[in-house]
Amino acid sequence: KAKGKPAGAKAAAGPTPLQGRFNLVTCVVQRGFANMVAKAAMDAGAKGATILPARGMGMGQMLAHLGHAIVPQKEVVTIVCLSNATKAIYEAVTKAGRMDQMGQGIAYTIPIAEVAGLYTDSASA
Repeated sequence: KAKGKPAGAKAAAGPTPLQGRFNLVTCVVQRGFANMVAKAAMDAGAKGATILPARGMGMGQMLAHLGHAIVPQKEVVTIVCLSNATKAIYEAVTKAGRMDQMGQGIAYTIPIAEVAGLYTDSASA
């Protein structure tokens, strides 16, 4: 007789792969804004976000001549989200990152052809 589960017992439902079309929302912001941007994304429906430190270069020198101080230290927030949630998340991060003000950062979305490692808890699905 095999040890383990009794005959007829079902395995507990585990996470199942998330299915659908995905986009990547990327937001490059001034240092200190990433947590606020990530929280805004989560409030808008994102299931998670990744924050990376970064250093910008290029436009800063030109904008400095126009009287805008651009700090090279940046933070990058990346969010993989379902296509139907992209617009709400994008609008939330651009607002939280103050993208309406010159020199605050940049936000963009790109489609994802394939993704692995995203799961949903089948007990709550």
